Amino acid sequence: MKRRSEETLAFIRRPAAGARYVTSVCTGSLVLGAAGLLRGKRATTHWAYHELLAALGAIPVRERVVRDGNLLTGGGITAGIDFALTLAAELVGEQEAQAIQLQMEYGNTRLREYAPAPPFDSGDPERAPAAVVSAVRERTASSLAVRSAITARVAGRLGQC
Repeated sequence: MKRRSEETLAFIRRPAAGARYVTSVCTGSLVLGAAGLLRGKRATTHWAYHELLAALGAIPVRERVVRDGNLLTGGGITAGIDFALTLAAELVGEQEAQAIQLQMEYGNTRLREYAPAPPFDSGDPERAPAAVVSAVRERTASSLAVRSAITARVAGRLGQC
């Protein structure tokens, strides 16, 4: 692994050792895995890269937000809001997190409640039409190939630790 990458992973490991929470959303969990912070822990990531978690020592879980001890991971980008509300509940209590949910800003001038009502039920590959899943897999194939190669290198290094 390149020196700069190892320095970055060491930078992540240092505060994680005593952190109250170690968190990530989307493919940030792959970075935590590369740092060795997912070993034996339940974790999630964006569905298109979910298969890479196990190679990094994680126990992959297909949920929007996963907590394992002080580790909190969120799925894809939109799961970030659910993740943030989950973490807010941990930090300031459930009632205050509910107030945050109710007050979440929509646009620059209006406040609306966070009450997702997506126009399609395509936010999960299990429910999305097969053609849509196929198209997204095709779009993410090159990114998955790059991340798979990196994950394989990192997994080999983690196995030596």
